[in-house]
Amino acid sequence: MEFLSDELLLNSGLAVQLYRDYARDLPIIDYHSHLSPQEIAEDRPFFNLTELWLKGDHYKWRLMRNCGVPEELVTGKASDRDKFRAFAAVLPAAIGNPIYIWCHLELKTYFGLTLELDERTADEVYDRTAARMKDGSFSAKRLIARSNVSALCTTDDPMDDLAFHKKIAASGFETGVYPTFRPDRALRIDRAGFAAYVQALTGKKRPSLTEILAALSRRLDYFCENGCFISDHALDNYTFMDCPASEAEEIVGDALAGRHPTDGDAEKYQTYVLSFLAGEYSRRGMAMQLHLCCRRDNNGAKYAALGPDTGFDAIAQSKDSHKLAAFLDALDRTDALPKTIVYSLDPNDDRLINSVLNAFQSPGTRGKLQHGSAWWFNDTRFGMAAHLRTLSEYSVLGNFIGMLTDSRSFTSYVRHDYFRRILCSHIAQTVNDGEYPANQETLSRLIKNICCDNAKNYFQL
Repeated sequence: MEFLSDELLLNSGLAVQLYRDYARDLPIIDYHSHLSPQEIAEDRPFFNLTELWLKGDHYKWRLMRNCGVPEELVTGKASDRDKFRAFAAVLPAAIGNPIYIWCHLELKTYFGLTLELDERTADEVYDRTAARMKDGSFSAKRLIARSNVSALCTTDDPMDDLAFHKKIAASGFETGVYPTFRPDRALRIDRAGFAAYVQALTGKKRPSLTEILAALSRRLDYFCENGCFISDHALDNYTFMDCPASEAEEIVGDALAGRHPTDGDAEKYQTYVLSFLAGEYSRRGMAMQLHLCCRRDNNGAKYAALGPDTGFDAIAQSKDSHKLAAFLDALDRTDALPKTIVYSLDPNDDRLINSVLNAFQSPGTRGKLQHGSAWWFNDTRFGMAAHLRTLSEYSVLGNFIGMLTDSRSFTSYVRHDYFRRILCSHIAQTVNDGEYPANQETLSRLIKNICCDNAKNYFQL
């Protein structure tokens, strides 16, 4: 097969047909991203590939560091051209890494270029794309529209005033841009800055647990008034340790008095607050995302120099995974279990997650609990294929709400195309093996549901 062929990742004639006829042109619902609402509101234009690709993309930064590129050319003060040259020079070493094919798909999709990107072509690619971007037409809103995105969710702290979301909504932009309620800083009582955060959240010097929860509820109301229908939580691992209100109150008081909580107390507090929030989400008809098993900021020196989300995170091996069932069971017993999407960076959890979620599905709600898409280190060709296979075998693939970008880049929407190709190959293989009928109406509906309609219905868009 030729490089960047239209048949890329499609394993049979049927896969090609399914992709071409049913999947390729469907709209995108990107229900989890890290796109900047300010850049969308201001319709930020991009003028070169370093601005578009390399600023803020820790996937690419990690690749460059693996190849020995000096930090000055990664996140430092080197020129945009020199940073791009450094990236292009090491990209050919990344055979099999999704970054390699994503970059080339982006060049083909947004610029019509099929050049091999390497140190020989770096300047040509940089100059030809910059010439296309010179008129400001490669802007945030225009890239979203060109990518056929019908809805996207950003990731937002509860204290955000959502001014940029309001500006977007008032602008008449055709794509729906919605905030996501992400209260991590209120949940991590063991992290530096917790006291200052809850003081600012509540307006109190020594807020009680009740006051913290009330403040979170008020902010949640405000988010919902501005279109929010989904929350998100980054958890190091599976979390559940039963805790009465009186004990949680004591843990908060101790933390605000300057006493660092034990691991057990931190988990008790997190369980209590997360359970409260889950009930609030359920009452409002919202969905709750749980992102699990990430070991963040492993390189202490680099974290001190560059801060979070700069490429020094890793997969955490799951532990105490029985706590997922215990947490869901506690919510279910009190009718406080919302629509829930569970992701784990540990791919060994795929079967476990599906089997646990099966135990808590709800009559009248199709796929209420979802095993979220192959996430971060797993959104590779084989990671996605394994995720789809596990969903098929242990759950109901036809209920899946599909792919997301989890990205800060406005051209990352090729990841949806990448996913759709892998999905069509998975379905075609099942048909070709004689395990599923080759009924075109059924296959069309199945693919449309997974790629967009299930998410549309799940989030009531």
